[in-house]
Amino acid sequence: MKLNLSTNDYLIVISYFVAVLVIGFKTKTSENSVKDYIIAGRTLTLPAFVATLVSSFYGGVLGIGEFTYKYGVSGWLLYAFPFYVFITIFAFFLADKVRKVHLFTIPDKLNKVYGKKVSIFGGILIFFLTTPAPYLFMMAILMKLIFGFNIMYAMIVSLALSILYLLKGGFRADVRVNIFEFILMFVGFGIILPFCFNILGGYEFLEARLPPQDLSITGGITIQYFFVWFFIGAWALIDPVFYQRCYAVKNKKTPKRGVLISLFFWFIFDAMTTITGLYSKAFFGNDLAEPMYSFPALGEKILPPIAKSVFLVGMIATIMSSLHSYIFVSSTSFSRDILGRIKNIDDEKFLYRGTGLFVSAVFAFLIAYYIPSVVDIWYTVGTMIIPALLISVVTSYFPKLHVHSKYIFAAMIASSSVSLICFLTGQFLSVNGTPQYPLGIEPMYPGLVTGLIIYFIGYSKRKYLVVESDY
Repeated sequence: MKLNLSTNDYLIVISYFVAVLVIGFKTKTSENSVKDYIIAGRTLTLPAFVATLVSSFYGGVLGIGEFTYKYGVSGWLLYAFPFYVFITIFAFFLADKVRKVHLFTIPDKLNKVYGKKVSIFGGILIFFLTTPAPYLFMMAILMKLIFGFNIMYAMIVSLALSILYLLKGGFRADVRVNIFEFILMFVGFGIILPFCFNILGGYEFLEARLPPQDLSITGGITIQYFFVWFFIGAWALIDPVFYQRCYAVKNKKTPKRGVLISLFFWFIFDAMTTITGLYSKAFFGNDLAEPMYSFPALGEKILPPIAKSVFLVGMIATIMSSLHSYIFVSSTSFSRDILGRIKNIDDEKFLYRGTGLFVSAVFAFLIAYYIPSVVDIWYTVGTMIIPALLISVVTSYFPKLHVHSKYIFAAMIASSSVSLICFLTGQFLSVNGTPQYPLGIEPMYPGLVTGLIIYFIGYSKRKYLVVESDY
């Protein structure tokens, strides 16, 4: 499938990429330091915080289209509602604490509370968690639809466009480009909805062409499947993109306010994408071979030239904002939190060489190539990584929850191992492509329970611990 675009449409799409490179390369750094490169010297204002957080944490737009096409309104219960719950928890209980510790990364906190071994393993888990593979795959899909590129070449081009300016501008460049993309993502989906209403009709059109369960908030989702995705929403409690932006703010009161304001914008954007997805399902019925194409396919059918490219740019900006943000976080995790800590390298220049960016890009490329599904990547990574990180990261910010590091390390190892074993067993025993997990239990649950058991054993044996204050 290749989209039918006019010359002006191509010019608008190309202009976006040019603008991103110009903004990124023209970003000036105030000093040559880790503080400036990783967290912009802690100068982030509230508007910048909101724009960069909203755009960087919402890159899975084609995945949202896939969810909505498959599950209708009930898809919102999987990809949105769980995150609202855990984002609210993060805002009230963690956001301000994160800023007050004056650190740079999550493994810094793990190192301070639980020691080097836990921090290095945490860095490895975060490297996997923050792989930009799903966003890379989505960008490749759009590049293929727009320019007709081979998927492999499309991924290489997308990576190059994301990495080049980060080498020079670091987090400042990331934020400045995010602000530009924040505007475009709302403009893009804001332009297609009026065409849907005017050309296709209002709620009556959806009601007439969609099965009742697609308009039901619960739909056909099983309880167990819902709870798996609900706990995947706990991603928000440990996502380094949240922590990096909290570390980077100028005012210590900004994180809580900024996260809650961001939540409002995510709700609005979720409403826009869900409605667009419902129109796509109503328009195509079951004739769309690939649900991931639901948004661009709908734009192709109902949008005139210019409007079509603006909608495409909105989708591209939504995906690219997460692609370059997660590449940056993932590369920092590899170069600073893993290699830097293992080798005890104090040379700050080491932290922002291209090593991390290159490794992060190659790893993302391999994951996207061998797991060509956005939802599958989210599910696989979330299932195996979240249980192991959740206990260590959350407890590290609450002194009363600290236990001896040996229990935390054991919980992380056991949790990730059990989830991985259950996942691989299910894949090995799969029937007609459907995984058959032991006892029919999703892999996340035994991994999380195993980690909690070890943690509570440590907590029951904890004596008086001298811990550092978060203030």
